[in-house]
Amino acid sequence: MRTLLISLGVLVVIWVVAILALIVAGHRSKARELVTLIPHLVVLFRGLLRDPRVPRSTKLWIGFAIVWLVSPIDLVPEFVPVAGPLDDAIVAALVLRHVARRTDRRIVTEHWRGAPGTLDLILGAER
Repeated sequence: MRTLLISLGVLVVIWVVAILALIVAGHRSKARELVTLIPHLVVLFRGLLRDPRVPRSTKLWIGFAIVWLVSPIDLVPEFVPVAGPLDDAIVAALVLRHVARRTDRRIVTEHWRGAPGTLDLILGAER
């Protein structure tokens, strides 16, 4: 439990630093998108897990990603600067890529609560 809390704390600090860097650089709208990204991804994953139109294999991958992200066991320990959170980010990115390839874009869009441009950036505008 302690490792999980430390991991979450490290991720929150990195997230806040990135948001502050965007604000200082004069990119307030991008900072706003980053502030809401995690909550929007949670809503997206929850909606996709409950949607009967989403393939079962995709739901299994989403479940795997959730378990991976909350698990205190990592390939690289979270306390290692920069590299620590990377394994979590890589797993999340790979699962999002799988979701984008296996699920109809309209279904994903229905469950996305953020800006459409952010979703295009995550999934790739070519889809």
